Amino acid sequence: MDTSKFEIADYLDSKEMIAEYLNTVMEEGDDADIINAIGHIAKAIGMTKIAEETGLSRPSLYKALSDGAKPQFSTIMKVIKAIGGQLQVNPTSAH
Repeated sequence: MDTSKFEIADYLDSKEMIAEYLNTVMEEGDDADIINAIGHIAKAIGMTKIAEETGLSRPSLYKALSDGAKPQFSTIMKVIKAIGGQLQVNPTSAH
């Protein structure tokens, strides 16, 4: 039986799905998980398009969004904007 590898990027086909995915990862994940999620989204949209919109090269984007990378905050902000997102801070409920 052939099984194909699950690729989250295959399911990130709308701005709503992208936002839901990234918000879930931001709530539940750590820094590395968030960077990986942004990388999955960038791949789903197309690294060439993200590179053009951010002014970064494709190789530097792949490197910045690779497993274990620690990209600069400015890079993350450029990519979030290029994928059609924005960061928003909401108050947390008291514990």
